[in-house]
Amino acid sequence: MAHPDIATAGGILEGKKIGDLAELYGVSVALHCAGSPISFMASVHCAATQPDNFIAMEYHAADMSDWPTVVKDIPQPVTRDGFIDLPQKPGLGVELNEKAVRKHLAPGETYFE
Repeated sequence: MAHPDIATAGGILEGKKIGDLAELYGVSVALHCAGSPISFMASVHCAATQPDNFIAMEYHAADMSDWPTVVKDIPQPVTRDGFIDLPQKPGLGVELNEKAVRKHLAPGETYFE
C-alpha cells in the first residue's frame, strides 16, 4: 500500500506519478491528508486521477469546527456516505475565505493582498 501525503510528497502531479507507479506494480493507494482545506482539496483531485488503485483518503480535520470556514464552497458535510464530491469549479474548486484565513496566521505574519 502506498500512503503519500500530497502536501509533502511534491503536490498533485507528484502524487499522480506515485499512484501511477504503484498501479504498475499492483499496489493500492491510500492518501494521507493532515493539512488544510487546500491540501485536502488537492488530495481529492489527486485521488480522482487514480480510479483503478485508489482505496481511501485519510484526513484529520473531521472534528475541527472552523476548518470548513477557511474556504468558500467546500461541500457540507465534507463526506457523504464515505465519499467526497469532486468540485466542478476551476482550480481546486474552492476559494479562500480571507477573513477566516487571517485568524489562522501566526503572530507577526501578514496576509498578502
